[in-house]
Amino acid sequence: MGDTMTVVELSRAFAPTGVDGALVSWWDAEAECTVAIAKPSDNDALWREYLAGAERSYRRHGIDAAIDVDAIRRSGDTTLFQTMLDATGTSVGGIRAVGPLTSPDETHAVVEWAGQPGVASVRKMIADRLPFGVVEMKSAWVTDDRNRNRRLTATLARAGCQVLAVFGVQFCMATCAQHVLARWRSSGGVVAPIRSTPYPDERFRTKMMWWDRLTVTSLAAPDQTTKIIAEMADIRQRLHNSRRRAPLRG
Repeated sequence: MGDTMTVVELSRAFAPTGVDGALVSWWDAEAECTVAIAKPSDNDALWREYLAGAERSYRRHGIDAAIDVDAIRRSGDTTLFQTMLDATGTSVGGIRAVGPLTSPDETHAVVEWAGQPGVASVRKMIADRLPFGVVEMKSAWVTDDRNRNRRLTATLARAGCQVLAVFGVQFCMATCAQHVLARWRSSGGVVAPIRSTPYPDERFRTKMMWWDRLTVTSLAAPDQTTKIIAEMADIRQRLHNSRRRAPLRG
């Protein structure tokens, strides 16, 4: 008896949209928002709105010490940022990417673990992965609107996978408080076996997480896996098509 091949056709999780200066953008039907990935220099107004939203969100949650918007703008280390826009075009969440990295010293993680027992492990874990490509995700936030928060959070959790597709690197890393670990695990993130750090202060126990492009789809929650596969494939295809006209530059 011959083998039977089953072909699974993925439905389109989103439809292309137009956002000025975005490398890619699409409509996320479940979160009811437009997701846009852009370089800060290509849409400064959108970049400023994302940062203003992040600053407001961190302040509301009493962790404004963990974000310095002026310093972020001055540093110029943000390669790309992802923002989610509601029907009015207002930013309701997002995250930014730093990298691809060339040294552990380029990450904020070494600052967060400074003086802590796990700092050497943090440095080694990053350094070991640099040859395969590493991007750090920072400054994540979503609106406090309870009617939208959960759906937006599920979309934001996939941002690391989307950035892996944009850069074509193998690894994405982020640091986060323990109470949000489940959110990031849903998209295939793995908690590093490193002792937590009290950052930004003693109220929190911050952990390091990793996404590996080769394993995210096997580790993600079932309701996220199909979306991750479809989004990463679509992003790669659109960037491939656009690079025929204009190569992506850092």
